[in-house]
Amino acid sequence: MPYQTVALIGKPQHEATHDSLNLLAEYFLAKGCKLLVEESIANELETDDLKSCDLVVIGKEADLAVVVGGDGSMLGAARVLARFDIHVVGVNRGNLGFLTDIHPDDIIQQLDHIFNGECFVEERFLLEVGVYRHEKLKSNSAAVNEVVLHHGKVAHMMEFEIYIDEQFVFSQRSDGLIVATPTGSTAYSLSAGGPIIMPKLDALTLVPMFPHTLSSRPIVVDADSQVSMKVSKVNSDSLQVSCDSHIVLPVLPGDEIRINKSADKLHLVHPKGYSYFNVLRQKLGWGSKLY
Repeated sequence: MPYQTVALIGKPQHEATHDSLNLLAEYFLAKGCKLLVEESIANELETDDLKSCDLVVIGKEADLAVVVGGDGSMLGAARVLARFDIHVVGVNRGNLGFLTDIHPDDIIQQLDHIFNGECFVEERFLLEVGVYRHEKLKSNSAAVNEVVLHHGKVAHMMEFEIYIDEQFVFSQRSDGLIVATPTGSTAYSLSAGGPIIMPKLDALTLVPMFPHTLSSRPIVVDADSQVSMKVSKVNSDSLQVSCDSHIVLPVLPGDEIRINKSADKLHLVHPKGYSYFNVLRQKLGWGSKLY
């Protein structure tokens, strides 16, 4: 059997998630798997034959993690689990669900495919971001989808400069900048007019947010590049860097934000029949074949 220890992760106190979690627990215990459950949802499972633990322990001990929820739940788990040698699959109990492949009505069938080896594992890279003040690291975090430099107040412009591998690219007055991975190219970046990037591409997209010039356009760069954003000293002190819209790092005028590709990889399991373009058609309402 490919997976001996399986972990369940989900959104607490969510009725639909609760039902799927209990179905999954029953399935994995029947398979003879050791069951780990993320501590925030342990009391929602109708079995005592499990171990309650945090995401770090799950990453160290489990072979497979099943995340039940939307993309937000997956992103929160992925930032931690990417540090470890663990496979991750999602059951969609959210809205769009670009990262959660399994439909709630097909859980048993899709898991049977996975346990029969009828699946494939895809690597997705993450970003590391650090905020530097006078060349000293003040704060840092990781992102699966995107890193966003933005103002702390709505509809406020800022001034900053962009460097790629220490080469000056442009200065800009805008509401901020989105630096997105291929995984994040279908998230916030897409809403801001950025391109969709296939997951296999080793690339980043830089998408200006409401720039004060008509000539400003998204740029796609090598993912191994270092992206640096130097914030002008003329800005107000209400600036932020957000990671996947979950983690916020404070930024002061004169700070530098450095973004690099992380050495960590998220190992996503896709069940039989998965197609990236099929996902795009379903989630974005693209047309199907004419003939």
